[in-house]
Amino acid sequence: MTNIPASKPNPAVKIGAATFGNALPLALIAGPCALESRAHALETASALKEIAGKLGIGLVYKTSFDKANRTSAKSARGIGLDAALPIFAEIRKSLGIPVLTDVHETEQCSRVAEVVDVLQIPAFLCRQTDLLIAAAETGRAVNVKKGQFLAPWDMANVVAKITSAGNANVLVTERGASFGYNTLVSDFRALPILARTTGAPVIFDATHSVQQPGGQGTSSGGEREFVPVLARAAVAVGVAGIFIETHPDPDRAPSDGPNMMPLKQMEGLLRRLIEFDRLAKR
Repeated sequence: MTNIPASKPNPAVKIGAATFGNALPLALIAGPCALESRAHALETASALKEIAGKLGIGLVYKTSFDKANRTSAKSARGIGLDAALPIFAEIRKSLGIPVLTDVHETEQCSRVAEVVDVLQIPAFLCRQTDLLIAAAETGRAVNVKKGQFLAPWDMANVVAKITSAGNANVLVTERGASFGYNTLVSDFRALPILARTTGAPVIFDATHSVQQPGGQGTSSGGEREFVPVLARAAVAVGVAGIFIETHPDPDRAPSDGPNMMPLKQMEGLLRRLIEFDRLAKR
């Protein structure tokens, strides 16, 4: 670990053409839950780039090479790191948009950082000090999802671990809190609390917030119809960015289909969110 005193995170984090700041215009993190194939990734990323360009919203493309946290051992996990790395590199080069993906182990960080712009720390791993430090030391921006088990003010310690490793480009993402069994609840007080206590740009994950963890027995369920509801509420409170998983055909997706937005609905949803954002930050 690099011995650098903890500093404040940057209030605005620039990632490609997108800039995330709590007082800046809304930016977008979007893409399918899992990386399924080169063709599927390029198709989805191209569609999102076109939508973002039309609406004038900054975009970071998101997808995961490994869904390590699955309900059942029989669940599909993804195409794996070795197959994913050249696809990430191609998306960045051919489409000119930044890429975000999850990392689960310290050894993955340096390899993934060579071909993506943002390393994402999954919610269940947000307190794993070695993983946070390894991600920070790559020099890439780090997006940390708040654990479903943490209070928003607890994330100040998480952010401090990253900044103490010399990396001030940190995003913090709210994705709901555990509420009873197989259910999450969104406490919108958490958004300004996260901004105040961490000093980092705050992202709201509208799709995982409607997830029902393990809700289908051997897989997670979700209530997709509430994604626009929670997204509007979060943007009305005020956030730096919105995180939305989307897929051309969510009902056939290998993971998180029940809570992903159909790609064809994204433009209409984003148009409305941009209006809410302008009002909230007027």
